[in-house]
Amino acid sequence: MKKKYALKIIKVFYKNIGFYTILFGLFLFTPNNLFAQQNYEFIKGNVKGADEHEHYVPLVGANVYWADTQIGEITDEKGNFRISNLNNYKLLVISFIGYVNDTLNVEGKSEISVKLNSSIELNDVNIVYRKKSSETDFINPISVTNIGEKELHKAACCNLSESFETSPAVDVSFTDAVTGTKQIMMLGLAGKYTQITRENMPDIRGFSSISGLTYIPGTWVEQIQLIKGTGSVLNGYESLAGQINVELRKPDKMEKLYINAYVNENGRIETNAHIKFDVSEHLKSALLIHASKNSVKYDRNNDGFLDNPLTNQFVILNRWELLNDYGIHAEAGAKATYIDNIGGQKDFNLNTNENITDIWGMHLIMRRIEAWTKIGKVSSEKPYQSIALQLSGSLHNQNSFFGLNNYDASQNSFYANFIYQSILGNTNNKFKTGLSFQFDDFKEEFNLVNYNRIENVPGVFFEYTFNYTEKFNLVAGLRADYHNIFGVFVTPRLHIRYALSEKDILRFSFGRAQRTTNIFSENNALMASSREFVILVEDDKKPYGLDVETAWNYGINYTKYFKINRREAIITFDFYRTDFVNQVVLDLDQNPQQAIFYNLKGKSYSNSFQTQLDYELFERFDLRLAYRWYDVKVDYNGKLLEKPLVSEHRTFFNIAYETKNKWKFDYTFNLQGSKRIPNTSSNPVEYRLDEKSPRFNTMNAQISKSWKNRFDIYLGVENLLDFTQKNPIIASNQAFSPYFDSSLIWGPIFGRSFYLGIRFKIL
Repeated sequence: MKKKYALKIIKVFYKNIGFYTILFGLFLFTPNNLFAQQNYEFIKGNVKGADEHEHYVPLVGANVYWADTQIGEITDEKGNFRISNLNNYKLLVISFIGYVNDTLNVEGKSEISVKLNSSIELNDVNIVYRKKSSETDFINPISVTNIGEKELHKAACCNLSESFETSPAVDVSFTDAVTGTKQIMMLGLAGKYTQITRENMPDIRGFSSISGLTYIPGTWVEQIQLIKGTGSVLNGYESLAGQINVELRKPDKMEKLYINAYVNENGRIETNAHIKFDVSEHLKSALLIHASKNSVKYDRNNDGFLDNPLTNQFVILNRWELLNDYGIHAEAGAKATYIDNIGGQKDFNLNTNENITDIWGMHLIMRRIEAWTKIGKVSSEKPYQSIALQLSGSLHNQNSFFGLNNYDASQNSFYANFIYQSILGNTNNKFKTGLSFQFDDFKEEFNLVNYNRIENVPGVFFEYTFNYTEKFNLVAGLRADYHNIFGVFVTPRLHIRYALSEKDILRFSFGRAQRTTNIFSENNALMASSREFVILVEDDKKPYGLDVETAWNYGINYTKYFKINRREAIITFDFYRTDFVNQVVLDLDQNPQQAIFYNLKGKSYSNSFQTQLDYELFERFDLRLAYRWYDVKVDYNGKLLEKPLVSEHRTFFNIAYETKNKWKFDYTFNLQGSKRIPNTSSNPVEYRLDEKSPRFNTMNAQISKSWKNRFDIYLGVENLLDFTQKNPIIASNQAFSPYFDSSLIWGPIFGRSFYLGIRFKIL
């Protein structure tokens, strides 16, 4: 019966996508007793834990098990659980790392509510657990690092691209010396290979895959989940190097009012305001506003070019959240972004110098509108059974010129994802299955040549989760998508977790990913040069005449929890390898006056090793040490070479200390190894670069003070030692010569920069 019903859903989906809405409506209004299961009796409940402000919040991944057995469950994202009732057992144990265990006698009960405390007093000894600003999930088979708001407050996180200054797993660098764009890198691969989602829905992708990090203001971020390697098949067929999921502030949890103001030495001023509206007990709304401006012209290295572009940016978001007592959860939101950047030579004036070849200038205007909704229902009789529908759409438009290069782009996108979750036999065997649809209408014009295409990708997925007590967990997923240009994508993924002991966790991951490339939007930095874009077309029916990018990723992770002098420490070791089946190669070595794009002929791989130690050295003094090694090589025109501008070695050091009266001190040290620089040997002598960059280090520091968790003031400095890359722009004195290039950036462009900010809250 169930099999026939599932087949019917799939058939109707491909004939009529509107069936999503019909099916969901039927589920909402179906009586709960229709879903009743006669063969099982359960105990359901909710687990909450006290946070740093002594407010009780849902605990995700808390362990719930019968005493003296290995039969148990873990709580979901709302802290809810449902466990089979064993008639011969009465005591139920609830545990979560950092909280005091609780054991309850549940005889005769069908529903319970549990509140765990983070401290316990025994014979005048007070044992206190202080929640970390960044934590590793010990329970999830997928290795997830949760970066909280406290971690983001350690540095000047003005937007998402600047939110990883204290995370050694993510490298952040400038794309060029003109546009001011920052990009991230994971596992030695550019940020375009990392899937970035907003609350588990695709967000920054397509034409925004590089610059889109600046569209999310840092104060809007509630939490970031960082996953290395392949993620879940529920989120699509992309994610070659990892996944970054951003949780924005939600009306149900945020403050009534939050104000943030920031100014730095570069001339950047920004303001953020968050306002919460409680429309009713079940309906809440939030308005998030961001505005930033940079109107000061700086040219510290005297090369004639602005060190940072002049910027006007405005972002506004309104979201709604509906919660009720019938298991229905609905969210909806809309966001608008406007960016206007002007850069180039210091004397460039947009009103008088546009299209004039004696002064080099850059101008970019970006307009973007997004809207999304998520609707879900959990069965009141079977809390492990739920149904959800995710919908989102966006309109993206960019008009820009970089010297003599003109680039205009627009992208209209629509996304739908339908998810059904239940169990197979018992709650140790769970599954999620569903259908998805991705639509993209891409239009580009680069120097009067049009590159337009439409992509339609319907897909189906199934993900199985097996839990064998707390010792062994497995997540196996498979999805199939049909791309209207490239055909069928088959995406298998596997994640395994094995607990060697209660404090030793071993994880393994394996998976495949695909992505279509956007060579112009992903390489705006090259437009700030005189390089000619050369595309070696192989099939003119495919985008740019090039194939889809495909890669396999393998990873192993070991996490150990231990104590030194009675204080907690966590050490991790991980190794990931990415093997490309096909890659769109960007070759900057053949000719310094060209950027050549072609399909991979030969090998392309990335090996990444990282070890990290987090330790509370003494009370409220946190230490983080990390070392990262990359081995990234690509076959360039028959030669296997290191990928340019990627540091092989990185050493990371961060300390954070908080006094009892809420003074906070943060310091971060980064040592970057040398990087290979693309070949410039055919340039005139004065326009040649060394084959390798020098190694260098940067330091950031910040001091902040908080009063009653309502008012904060923070003062910091970036690039404390004032280290900069000398002459970051080749031929800056001959901007219209064939040797002009601002894209070969291996180090900081702007030197030491102080900043000051305030935060104000009404709880």
